[in-house]
Amino acid sequence: MSKTITAGQAKQWLDEGGEIAFLDVREHGQYGEAHPFFVVSVPYSRLELDAERLVPRKSVPVVLLDDGDGVAERAATRLKALGYGQVHVLRGGVAAWKAEGYGMFQGVHLPSKTFGELVEHAYHTPRLQAPELAAMQARGEAVVVLDGRPLDEFRKMNIPGAVCCPNGELALRVHALVPDDTTPVVVNCAGRTRSIIGAQTLINIGIPNPVYALENGTQGWYLSDLALEHGNDRRYPQVDAAEPALQARRDKARELAGRHGVADVDAATLAGWMRQADRTTFLLDVRTGEEFAAGTLPGAQHAPGGQLLQGTDLYVGVKGARLVVTDDDGVRARVVASWLAQMGREIHVLPAAEWARARAELPAPVPATAVPGLPVIGPGELAGMVAAGEVQILDVRASMAYRQAHIAGARWAIRPRMAGQARAGTLVLVAANAELAALAAGELPDEIRAGARALIAPVAQWREAGLAVEATPDTPSDADCIDFLFFVHDRHDGNKEAARRYLAWETGLIGQLDARERGAYRISP
Repeated sequence: MSKTITAGQAKQWLDEGGEIAFLDVREHGQYGEAHPFFVVSVPYSRLELDAERLVPRKSVPVVLLDDGDGVAERAATRLKALGYGQVHVLRGGVAAWKAEGYGMFQGVHLPSKTFGELVEHAYHTPRLQAPELAAMQARGEAVVVLDGRPLDEFRKMNIPGAVCCPNGELALRVHALVPDDTTPVVVNCAGRTRSIIGAQTLINIGIPNPVYALENGTQGWYLSDLALEHGNDRRYPQVDAAEPALQARRDKARELAGRHGVADVDAATLAGWMRQADRTTFLLDVRTGEEFAAGTLPGAQHAPGGQLLQGTDLYVGVKGARLVVTDDDGVRARVVASWLAQMGREIHVLPAAEWARARAELPAPVPATAVPGLPVIGPGELAGMVAAGEVQILDVRASMAYRQAHIAGARWAIRPRMAGQARAGTLVLVAANAELAALAAGELPDEIRAGARALIAPVAQWREAGLAVEATPDTPSDADCIDFLFFVHDRHDGNKEAARRYLAWETGLIGQLDARERGAYRISP
């Protein structure tokens, strides 16, 4: 049995400000329907694949939350096998948390989403309603619309005429996107958070143009019965590192970071921090994916600046940890750091001038523990097994993928509920990768797991091999789809009521905070 902890003790640890990894090991849908404010989602179905990135120091106190159904106990066993030494299970799970009267929140990325709402209240960020922007465009007025989301989200839908420039890139690239000092600039996202943070970023770095957040983003546009565009690739331009005006942007960024108490760190100090046994330090490269892939620093995690602010819990799983952000231009990291400081994080910047020394002095990253995958078979081999009637198939892909298309006769399964799912005999698990298949199979008795195989192939290849494929829009049932968050899930697919619910959820977040949760922020206009 693992060490247990009461909900009251867990809340005390969270409020004290020391390091703690508070992990919700329920599946994504369960987590998104109701969870504590500062918990980080690490679903048991992929625990070993994510834990070491989110919680790199294995002596940090870890508290695991479940539905009181034993999943946290199983997760604790897995984490101990990875070397984590201070693992605790929250006794009674979410029911115990609620019984103490502590808040439970719907949705995802709560600390970041709430931060956006607090920023708007504190800074009085100017906003523009969708009909106002549409009227400006219809009159032919000059206006620049910048979409603060990544390109993959931008492609799904965008405001007509908008250009994709993720929030983390705005301070560096806005000057190449705006023709003069007087043209209004409107920043949007799909909802509210990135619209607010993007617009306020431009105001904070001092661009002279009128700047507005598009109220409620693309959802506000749609709710106003205005047409969105789809499938566009318009994006920010590249920046010449030798551009004379770049130094002025660096100076602005340095001033902004300093205003919020952000200090630089040198390579030698950072190297010492990364070796420290009693503190956790995250080194976060906030540049674009292409830049990160071309070369980064030892131990750095890719965390594009806009997305880091939008969902800090996707990159950092330890509350109270030390964060170091870096870039190679002297602008982006300092602007991102100015916001992280106001989120209450201990934050430092490694300047580009320290990169050469950092490459020499930073410790080599500890390789992630390998998760052995199941042996993989192809669709043709599986088709032969099906024809011979000698195979049982479990599909451990996402529940929505199963509903859309699965091999006839396959049953949907998910790791925390694998018990009793398979009988003795030949077993094939259909999965997104062999590692996820192996994690799911690890829940089965040894004699069943020993001969299990994985099928890792797209649906088109199943059909080509002659496998029968079917769709079941209602199976598994909504109640069984614990990996899928139904909460306003169709807000971008024509459901106006879902969009309204989502926007009401965002604007209502502040009112749900207790004093300690709100006190974690240090917003200072």
